[in-house]
Amino acid sequence: MSLTHLLPGPLGFGTAPMGNMFRAIPEDEAQATLRAAWDQGIRYYDTAPFYGAGLAEIRLGELLAQRPRDSYLLSTKVGRVVLDEEEDPAARELGEKGGLFAHGHPNKVVDDYSADATKRSIEDSLERLRTDRLDIVWVHDIAQDFHGDRWLAQFETARTGAFRVLDDLRDQGVIKAWGLGVNRVEPVELTLALDEPRPDGFLLAGRYTLLDHRQALQRLLPAAQDQGVDMVVGGPYNSGVLAGGAHFEYQEAPAHILETVRRIRELTGRHGVSVKAAALQFALAHPATAAAIPGATRPSRIAEDLGALREEIPAAFWHDLRAADLLDPAAPLPDGA
Repeated sequence: MSLTHLLPGPLGFGTAPMGNMFRAIPEDEAQATLRAAWDQGIRYYDTAPFYGAGLAEIRLGELLAQRPRDSYLLSTKVGRVVLDEEEDPAARELGEKGGLFAHGHPNKVVDDYSADATKRSIEDSLERLRTDRLDIVWVHDIAQDFHGDRWLAQFETARTGAFRVLDDLRDQGVIKAWGLGVNRVEPVELTLALDEPRPDGFLLAGRYTLLDHRQALQRLLPAAQDQGVDMVVGGPYNSGVLAGGAHFEYQEAPAHILETVRRIRELTGRHGVSVKAAALQFALAHPATAAAIPGATRPSRIAEDLGALREEIPAAFWHDLRAADLLDPAAPLPDGA
C-alpha cells in the first residue's frame, strides 16, 4: 500500500527521545509530551525496541492503550531483540552511535535480523505497546553506521529472514506495510534493486534534510519514485542541530556542520523564517515524501512543529539558499517557491 495513502497526515511523532536519548526524561514529562502530540492532532507514531531497550514502546503504549485502536497509525521496528538479561546501557557497542541510549533501560539488546527473531520482536513489541496489531514495520539500522564492515552480512540475514517474514505478514493482511528504517542511503538502494521481497516504503533518518540531502537525490529518490515507493523522513532536524541543539548524527556536531547551520540561520534570519519551518517544509516538498516525524521531549515542541508547517516562507528564501550552494539544484521546492 502507498504510504502517502496510508499515513494520516504530513506530520508524525518519532519516539526515539522517549527512550531517554541523550538524557533521562522524567516520566511525567514524557507522558505530557505524548499527550500534547495526541491533543494537537498527531495520529502517526513511530517507535522501536532499540529506543531505551523498550522504554519508548512502553511509554507510548501508556498513551495509546487509552485510545481507540482504529484512531491512529503505529509503526515499530525489527532487527533487535530486548532480553531479560541486564547490561550497562552506556557500554553497549553501537558503532558510530555509542552511548546513544545510556539512560535507557538496562536490558540487554541483541542484533538479530533472522526470521525467528523478527517474529519474536513483533510479539514483544505488541506486549510493550499494549496493542493487538502493528500497521507498519521497519527493518532497523541495517547499515554501516551501526554494523561497520559486517553490514552486508547482516543485510543478507535480513533479506532471507526479516524481509520475507514481513512480506508474508503484509500479504496476509497482518500488517499494512513494511520497509527499512535506516540512517544511510546504501541499504535502501540495495533493497530497491532486489526483485523480491518488495518493500512499501522506507524511513530515512537524517539523509533528506535541509542540512544533508545531496546523496539521497542522486540515486535513491529517483529509484524510489520509479518504483512507487514512498519515504518517511526521520530526524528532519538532524538530531537537533537544525533546531538549536548541539547534536548531529546523534553525536556532538563537528565544526563544519555547525558552520553550515550558521549559514542557514543567517538566511532564515534575513528572511524572517524559522529554521524548523524551513527544515520541515523542505523535507515534505519532495514528491516521494509521505510524512516527516520529528521527535520531542517537551510538550511545547509539538506546537512549534505544527506551526512550522503553516508558516509562510517567501520564495526568495529558497532561491537564496540555492545561490549560496546550501540547496542542491535538483531538490524540489515547496509549492509556490
